[in-house]
Amino acid sequence: MGKIAFIWDLDGTLLDSYEAILSGIEETFGQFAISYHKEEVRSYILKYSVQDLLVQVAEEAKMDVEVLNQVRAQSLAEKNAQVVLIPGAREVLDWAAEHGIQQFVYTHKGDNAFTILKDLGLESYFIEILTSQSGFARKPSPEAATYLLDKYQLNPIDTYYIGDRILDVKFAQNSQIQSINFLESPYEANHRIQKLEDILSIFFLED
Repeated sequence: MGKIAFIWDLDGTLLDSYEAILSGIEETFGQFAISYHKEEVRSYILKYSVQDLLVQVAEEAKMDVEVLNQVRAQSLAEKNAQVVLIPGAREVLDWAAEHGIQQFVYTHKGDNAFTILKDLGLESYFIEILTSQSGFARKPSPEAATYLLDKYQLNPIDTYYIGDRILDVKFAQNSQIQSINFLESPYEANHRIQKLEDILSIFFLED
């Protein structure tokens, strides 16, 4: 096994943030008198993304999606204190650091991700953090992974994207890297986990 690298998703993977996200969407919709159904919204953003939801809603309401984005971003930033770590997150980050695993972040969150990671004391674990404002095409485009693979001379076989949605598996597949995910997938390089600590057993088994 060569030099291992982890590229982490944030929401639903390292961060327990969906309630804050949903609350932010509810507030945003409320400002524009857009109907909000929590479980429908939750299901949609887990299957697709928050951005896809806002694009669809903006089209239906004949609004500028950037207006929705700005209001939602402000609302979400005010809820940073509600964001906590997924159980096992710090333990796995520590384990990876102790074993010389290079760690990165690629998230669809905006640059508020830097604030959250700093507040939680996590920023020092990562060599580079890429957000939606880093200029890369959104997942499942492999653009961000290609950038990291090239810049840090990572071996795709030993590089893992860790996420919680099918979109994350597709990103890994399109990037031709390994996937660690909470979901089942037909992608042969996907390793399903039930909890973050299961990541350790993947590598003990491979050893």
